[in-house]
Amino acid sequence: MYLIGPGQQRGHVLLVAGDAAVSRRAVHLAPSANVAALGMVPASVLLGSELPTDMVCLDGVCDPNTVLVRLRAAAVTPGPLFVYLSGRLTAGRRGRGLFLALAGTARAAVRYTAVPWDWVVGELRARPAGSTRVLVDLVADREAWSLLQEWGGLPGLPAAVVVGVVCPPGFAAGSGAVSGYTRHWIEQLRRGPVRPADVQVHALAAGAAGLPPGALVLPTARELGMRSGPPPQQQPGRPGADLRGWWQDGGGPAAPPAGGVPGGDPRPYIHALATEGRHAEAAALAGAWEEHVRHVYGLSSPETVQWVEIRADLARMAGDFLLATGLWMGACRVRLAGQGAAAPEVYAAAAGALYCWSQVRDRTSAVESGPGLVALLGALPALDPRHLQLAQARLDVLRGPALPRAVPT
Repeated sequence: MYLIGPGQQRGHVLLVAGDAAVSRRAVHLAPSANVAALGMVPASVLLGSELPTDMVCLDGVCDPNTVLVRLRAAAVTPGPLFVYLSGRLTAGRRGRGLFLALAGTARAAVRYTAVPWDWVVGELRARPAGSTRVLVDLVADREAWSLLQEWGGLPGLPAAVVVGVVCPPGFAAGSGAVSGYTRHWIEQLRRGPVRPADVQVHALAAGAAGLPPGALVLPTARELGMRSGPPPQQQPGRPGADLRGWWQDGGGPAAPPAGGVPGGDPRPYIHALATEGRHAEAAALAGAWEEHVRHVYGLSSPETVQWVEIRADLARMAGDFLLATGLWMGACRVRLAGQGAAAPEVYAAAAGALYCWSQVRDRTSAVESGPGLVALLGALPALDPRHLQLAQARLDVLRGPALPRAVPT
């Protein structure tokens, strides 16, 4: 429950459906469906508070001033505030300023028919820190996407916790029905008696929503305080050891725990999913975070390589040793190029690849991936030569004639 001051009496939920995102006559995002579905969730659950709560749903609004009035009324709420915005982001003429398009927004008159993002920022700026949460499920058109790429994301709301996704133009977020991201938000809120922290719900929803490549995921990894340093070195003699140091320690400030799960770092929750046998969910969530971190930090960054290695360890835990081998090899190559052959992390990744490859039981798959592994091991001068000899010997055996099967008598 949020405690802002002695005069606090009520909370407030504001759900806003902007214009639908349509491309080639196909509806890529249906804000009305999103708001209708989210409006079925009790306001107290959306807000995460036991206070009496008002809920306002705006759908089909054509006048931006109507939205502004509702924003101002919500902003002066003395209690906690939850704002949901769904629809199409567009830009003003000559690419000036972001706008939430409303029903009937005309391209030639965006300034007069859409809600400026600056209004949202301005109205919520004076809210007490920690009292406001904003959830966005948006699709950007070409002009807006260019601005987002230039700015590196949505303009900030310093006093609010902002989570959500912005899909690039031309990609379906919901195909005319409730979007995947919002649908998974609702499912997570309904899953248990205790409401998870927003960042936890967001991480799960983003991982399961099937977001298109390059989608903007908020908050960024940097805002979540994720560790940027190298992972702990594996102990000698333990090829393929799991990444306990990464799983247990997010390395940065975390949000308050919810249900025993740290809200500021998704890794402990991903590991918990894997250890519970929910490997598909863990892999989907890790894949979403890897894609997001790659977008923020770059393809060859240490942050991205860490997530590749986490995915490799998840594949090992799931028994998919072929996938784990490929991921470890990819991580090793990137680390080798960026850190050099003397870095211990390079050899830890190589050892992980060798261990997982040794567990691949499908002969054809092992033969196909073996030469790449042997070449990689041969490029590491400080590697124990027995590792390379082991890999080459196994590959030679696999390439030989198949062993005859015993004939039952």
